[in-house]
Amino acid sequence: MIMAMAGAAAVTPPPAQAATVDTSAWYVLVNRHSGKALDVYNLAANDGAPIVQWPRNDGNWQQWQFVSSGSGYYRLKSRHSGKVLDIFEHSTAGGAQVVQWTDLNGYNQQFRLADSDSGHVRLINRNSGKALEVWEWSTADGARISQWDDLNGANQQWQLVKMGSGGSGGGDGSGAWPSDTGSVHQTTTRNTGSFFDGGMKRYYGIGDGGQSESQDPMFVVPNGGTIQNVIIDAPAGDGIHCEGSCTIRNVWWNDVGEDAATFKSSSSSATYLVDGGGAKSGADKVFQHNGAGTVTIKNFQVHSSGKLYRACGNCSTSYQRHVVMDGVTARTTKVLAGINTNWGDTARFSRITVYGSAVICEKYRGVPKGSEPVKIGEGADGVNCLYSSSDITYR
Repeated sequence: MIMAMAGAAAVTPPPAQAATVDTSAWYVLVNRHSGKALDVYNLAANDGAPIVQWPRNDGNWQQWQFVSSGSGYYRLKSRHSGKVLDIFEHSTAGGAQVVQWTDLNGYNQQFRLADSDSGHVRLINRNSGKALEVWEWSTADGARISQWDDLNGANQQWQLVKMGSGGSGGGDGSGAWPSDTGSVHQTTTRNTGSFFDGGMKRYYGIGDGGQSESQDPMFVVPNGGTIQNVIIDAPAGDGIHCEGSCTIRNVWWNDVGEDAATFKSSSSSATYLVDGGGAKSGADKVFQHNGAGTVTIKNFQVHSSGKLYRACGNCSTSYQRHVVMDGVTARTTKVLAGINTNWGDTARFSRITVYGSAVICEKYRGVPKGSEPVKIGEGADGVNCLYSSSDITYR
């Protein structure tokens, strides 16, 4: 691997006048030819991961921030990985691969914006002078992004779709809630297997849409499985059940029923990741942690709900449970996390944005099944509820 270094032989034409960008915002880049978005393939976070096109879903892996390098050039930083677009190994060849890489501010990581018509721009690399394009005019999902001579072709033209004020913090909850690409009326629980991509369709049809207990879930994710790019709408029963370690990525709940998701593994090493997405109208709670292990919730927004997360305080089996929240935005939500201190539960928070007011961490005394847990306090304590004032932004 030849790492990107500034100062390599470079072609540096003077920047042309072009569309201005908001360097505090996040953008989705939509190709004029294919209608698909610039995407970090397979949600990778490593150096060298390929950049492709994929149907737009507004996930963090499709959101990019323009970071100024001066003189009219920018690096494009992925909201998902924190890495930037990079012409692999400083190539100046037509068709060279575009990847993501640690931000070194190399010329092969810098682009200027050149105007095309109808509100589209071309992205011209500072090192090669070539334009970012969808290779060979492909319209296929996963088609690679490369560079080629600037021909102003539609496959080299990109629409910049602003996602809101974004910034480098936890988000402000003002990004557009995604629209569905179709709907699926599902009346029986679906086992996702090891991987399920819903294509941003809207799924609904189980239960009564309310808080009644013991409703069937819409989806069951087996140990090690992933569910992504799904919109869940009422009635949706008990949402998603994770039977073991699982990943829930870019899933949106238009209306939470009994719960949005329940985490059920008995293993203390179980890990459950909720990455991206959001939930509305969770009258009681959004995420229910009945099993053991650690739930991580990041880059998530919650609206008009009771609790975002609750570690079960009266399940038939008592476990030590942990939750980590990072980059969470809450609006009109009463509590972010409820945990049981007598069982050693912990809740850690960073980059939290709260609109209005909310209790960050509630503490309970867990009890045997059949009894009701007792609230014993709230707030940071350095033992169970772990955060400082700098981790929370109120707006």
